[in-house]
Amino acid sequence: MASTVTSRPGYGQLLRTRGAWTFLLPGFAARQPFAMLTISIVLLVQHTTGSYGAAGAAAAVTGVSMALFAPYSGRLADRYGQRAVLIPGVLLHTLSGLTLTSLALAHAPLWALFAAAVPTGASVPQVGPMVRARWGVKLQGSPLMTTAAAFESVTDELTFVFGPLLATALCTTVAPAAGLLTEAALTLLGGLLFAAQKSTQPAIAVAVAGHARVERASALHVPGVRVLIVAFLGIGSVFGGMQVSLAAFTESIGEPGLNGVLYGVFAAGNMLSGIVFGAVAWKTAPQRRLVVGYGALALVASGLWAAHSVLVLAGLGLLVGMCIAPALITGYTLVESLVPAGARTEAFTWLTGAVALGQAAAVTIAGQLEDRFWGGAGFLVPMGGTVLAAVTLVALRSRLVARPRSRTVARGVGHRVPVTVD
Repeated sequence: MASTVTSRPGYGQLLRTRGAWTFLLPGFAARQPFAMLTISIVLLVQHTTGSYGAAGAAAAVTGVSMALFAPYSGRLADRYGQRAVLIPGVLLHTLSGLTLTSLALAHAPLWALFAAAVPTGASVPQVGPMVRARWGVKLQGSPLMTTAAAFESVTDELTFVFGPLLATALCTTVAPAAGLLTEAALTLLGGLLFAAQKSTQPAIAVAVAGHARVERASALHVPGVRVLIVAFLGIGSVFGGMQVSLAAFTESIGEPGLNGVLYGVFAAGNMLSGIVFGAVAWKTAPQRRLVVGYGALALVASGLWAAHSVLVLAGLGLLVGMCIAPALITGYTLVESLVPAGARTEAFTWLTGAVALGQAAAVTIAGQLEDRFWGGAGFLVPMGGTVLAAVTLVALRSRLVARPRSRTVARGVGHRVPVTVD
């Protein structure tokens, strides 16, 4: 293994980048709600309806809505600036989240919860992709770019450590609605603080005279991005399946308080492996690392459904978490080589949306399995999602190799000049 890694510019050097902390701290606060939203909805709706199927369906509507609208949010941010998208977005999300909470507490019919879940998901601020785009501005041409990609993936893992733990603790010890209310408040505060950092947001591209009608191609036109979307759908199936299934498993054994602990073990494995994986530079090609690492993820996730004790489930959850971070880091790193700079925010939002969509599908299916079969049957969902994605990666791995870019890859880039956003 020693021959496959070398040292790379470290996290310390990255964090000393001038102006980085002005967007990192509010960015961390603003992205925290993303990891709280699904589990907060699941716990609140399950409490008010008594059904994991209904809870999973409500959370799924939110996730699908986010997945569908997130790429358009990214394109708008690339075109008009992050601040112009963030401010109305966080205001809408806060209002929608409060409406969803009120309807759930009033025992409104499921269709009303779905109606409120649509704008709640559509308005989730895409802060993670926006932070990655800001690193691109700060570190253009620097070897620290790869380190930044790893750092951001580790930060995402941190949110999935603290977010579900915080939401679960609030919902189970304070009030069933406390998780969703806190999520809305953090979104508003963190989002507005992040939007206020105007000096570090990327410049927008404005068409020069004679080329006003030229439009930039979507990141979805890049074949490798479509393959990565499938991989991230599989990762989303792990997050969604684990959230519902752990809650159902711990309730079935009469220890609901262990839900947060078990999910914390899973998320901690995710975070710790991300820190280690991001601290080295791998000589192995990233597409090969992704295929091998994803195979390991599918293998470990396939054993979750057979776990019948807390200790075994904790151990398997730790291993699953340790396999997720390398896949996420490698996937986001591949975007840097596959996608033109003018479409990367959109590309990142496609991947973020894919995780949300996979999570949404997983909580729906896992919820139905938990309602109809044994406690823990929902663990079949992470197995199915990761195995299908692994097969796709193996079959289409050649599309993850970056090819020389022509001026037509991102139509209009050559006709646009960057303009600083006020």
